[in-house]
Amino acid sequence: MSSGRWSAGVIPYAEMGYWRPDYEPKDSDVLAAFRITPQPGVPPEEAGAAVAGESSTATWTVVWTDRLTAYENYQAKCYRVDPVPGQDDQFIAHIAYDLDLFEEGSIANLTSSIIGNVFGFKALKALRLEDMRIPTHYVKTFQGPAHGIVMEREYLGKFGRPLLGATVKPKLGLSARNYGRVVYEALRGGLDFTKDDENINSQPFMRWRDRFLYCMEGVNRAQAATGEVKGHYLNVTAATMEDMYERAEFAKELGSVIVMIDLTIGYTAIQSMAKWARKNGVILHLHRAGHSTYTRQKTHGVNFRVIAKWMRLAGVDHIHAGTVVGKLEGDPNSVRGYYDTLRLDKIAADPVKGLYFDQEWASLPGTMPVASGGIHAGQMHQLLHYLGEDSILQFGGGTIGHPMGIAAGATANRVALEAMIKARNEGRDYLAEGPGILRAAAKQSRELDIALSTWGDITFTYESTDTPDVVETPVSI
Repeated sequence: MSSGRWSAGVIPYAEMGYWRPDYEPKDSDVLAAFRITPQPGVPPEEAGAAVAGESSTATWTVVWTDRLTAYENYQAKCYRVDPVPGQDDQFIAHIAYDLDLFEEGSIANLTSSIIGNVFGFKALKALRLEDMRIPTHYVKTFQGPAHGIVMEREYLGKFGRPLLGATVKPKLGLSARNYGRVVYEALRGGLDFTKDDENINSQPFMRWRDRFLYCMEGVNRAQAATGEVKGHYLNVTAATMEDMYERAEFAKELGSVIVMIDLTIGYTAIQSMAKWARKNGVILHLHRAGHSTYTRQKTHGVNFRVIAKWMRLAGVDHIHAGTVVGKLEGDPNSVRGYYDTLRLDKIAADPVKGLYFDQEWASLPGTMPVASGGIHAGQMHQLLHYLGEDSILQFGGGTIGHPMGIAAGATANRVALEAMIKARNEGRDYLAEGPGILRAAAKQSRELDIALSTWGDITFTYESTDTPDVVETPVSI
C-alpha cells in the first residue's frame, strides 16, 4: 500500500488498498466475480479496485474518518483480475468482502452493497455481476425455501418424475368463470399445477377474489375427479404488503397449497412472503418477471445465477430458471449451472457452466426450478435430459393450444412424460431414442399423437446472447 494513503485529495483506488493481489480470501468472506469493461486508459486493476472500493467503504476522495475505523477489515479487496478470452476490453475482477459488511439474513442489505452504486461508475463502460460465493457463515442466517424440494414432494405425494404445469392463456382478458374452466380442464387432463402469469393481478375484467374462488373450484373438482393433489398458483402480487397478505390469507382459507409472487415486488417483500409461506404451510412460487432487463446482456447487469442464489436465500420454493429448448433465452451450459445452484447442496466451481466459485448451502433446502416458455410434448426427452427430475415443466400454449382441447393437451403432456420416465427407468438412452419413444406412446394416445402432429418439429433455434466464455465451451444442444 502506498505510504501516501492518508494524503489529502484524490488517490487511485488501487493505492488506497482496494487492489490486494496478495490477499487470500477467508472462508467467511463473501466473494464476487464482476465482468468489468474499463474506460480507455483505466488499468483493469484500478477498475477492479474501484468496484471494490465503491461497493464497500470508499468515496471519490480520501476522508480522514477512515482512521476512526478498522478500515483494512472493512475495505473490500480486489485480489485477482483475469482477462476474458477473446475480449480485449473485458476482465473478470474477483473481490472479497468481509462478513461484517452485511446485515444477517437480509437480501436488501446484501444487494445494496454489492450492486448499490457501482453500476453507474464513470470509470467503467460496463459492469456485470457474474457470480457470488455466499459463505456458510452467511447462509445460516437465512431461512431459505419455505418448504424445499423434498418437503414439497411429500406435501403433494408426487415422486419420481418432474411435475407438470401450465399457465392459463390468454393470460389477460378472461372472466373469472372462464379462467376457472381452464384450470379445471388442464388439471383433470393430467397436470399437477396450473398457474396465473406474472401480469394477472386484479384488473377490471377479473378481480382477484373472483379469480381465486373460481380457480379453487376448478382445483377441487379436478382433485375429486382424479384422486390426486392438484394446485393453482394464485398470484398474490399487489401494490402493498397489506394487499398481498390479504390475498395470501384468502388463498389459504380456500385450501390452496400454493401462492405466487413476482420478482418485481422487491427483495424485502419476497422475504416477507417466504416467511408467511413457511408459517402457513403454503408453497411459494416466484415468477422471475423483469429479470431479463438486467440479466440477459453479456456485459452489463447481473447474471441470473446470482439472482438464483439470492432467491434461494430469500426463501422461495419455485423459480423460473430456463428451458434450454424453449422460446426464451437459455444457453444449455448456463441453464445447467442455474439448476445446480438451485437444487444441489454442494456445487463445485465449473467454468463450463459459468460457475466461478464453489458453493456450499449447508443443508439449506433446495428451490425447484421451473421450465416454461415455448415448450411442448415433442421435446419431453430433451427436457428430462437437460433439466432432470426435480423440475416443473410448464406447457402453456402446449396445453391450451391443443386441437382437441385443454384436457387433451394436458393428457398428451402426461402421457409423454410417463413414457419418457418409463424408458429412463428401464435404462434406455431416452435422449437418443426420444422421438421413437414418443411415437410409440402416441399409438396408444390420440391426444399425444395430435400434439406431436401439431408441434413435433417446432423449435426455437437462436444464438444465445449469454454464454459462459471464461473458457471455451460448447453451445450446441
